[in-house]
Amino acid sequence: MAGFDLDQLRTLVAVLDAGSLTAAAPRVFLSQSSVSEQMRKLEERAGQPLLLRGKNGVTATPAGLRLLEHARAILALSDAAYRDLRGVPMRGELNLCITDYFRPGDVARMLRRLNEQYPQLRLYVRIMKSGEIESAYERGGIDVGVSMVVRERGAEDGIPAGEVLRREPLMWMAAQGARPGRDPLPLLALPETCALRQYAERTLTRGGIAYAVAHVASGVAGLQLALAAGLGVACLNESALAPGIARLDAPDLPALPQAAFRVLPARPGEDAFVARAREVIAQALR
Repeated sequence: MAGFDLDQLRTLVAVLDAGSLTAAAPRVFLSQSSVSEQMRKLEERAGQPLLLRGKNGVTATPAGLRLLEHARAILALSDAAYRDLRGVPMRGELNLCITDYFRPGDVARMLRRLNEQYPQLRLYVRIMKSGEIESAYERGGIDVGVSMVVRERGAEDGIPAGEVLRREPLMWMAAQGARPGRDPLPLLALPETCALRQYAERTLTRGGIAYAVAHVASGVAGLQLALAAGLGVACLNESALAPGIARLDAPDLPALPQAAFRVLPARPGEDAFVARAREVIAQALR
């Protein structure tokens, strides 16, 4: 019978999400050589190349991107069937809060796909700052939260409890082709309560870089507009790159670490529906 192997499709998703065969291996509990073999067999089954391999990892071919979309849908349906037969259908209402830094160009599409796969799961979604999300979650005001954590360079590695969805490098960004040379550096940022703004200002101060806050936006979308307009420089995570914005190649600016996006951990006594929904949401947002 023609068709695709679920384990191979799961590995394809892990490889393209992680960006390399090596990084994907622990996600699917396989060795790097086993991941490579699964991808070889999947490409044979597909009858065409699915991955472009390079020094910086792997990316999808056009066929790989098409199969990736199918794979996500197939795996989600398999997961839904399994959970339904185990007696915990995805039916009910849930309050979900997501940090506005999390994949700003993709999150709407991801939520739409989640709604198509689980039409009886009604989500009330809010986009908030990570600190606000964590506070609301502690108070019991939301059911599921996705927040961002930034580790200072040189600090002990590790992320607070919760499932890590994604890690992304932070980078200095500016308008495409811009070379800000003004002194002080025109910094674009979110309000003072934003943890990433606080981190960027500490980093510039420690690096001896004179800066002035040239523009304050209320959210990431506004920050992207200010960047594209050439108003200055911002510290953002990689997925915030958008048309008109580019990574700023400025060796004099301090190096930046990675950010981690995590689903906040289950609370004691959480009911089965919320626990299952958290797993479904985490899978959809990867």
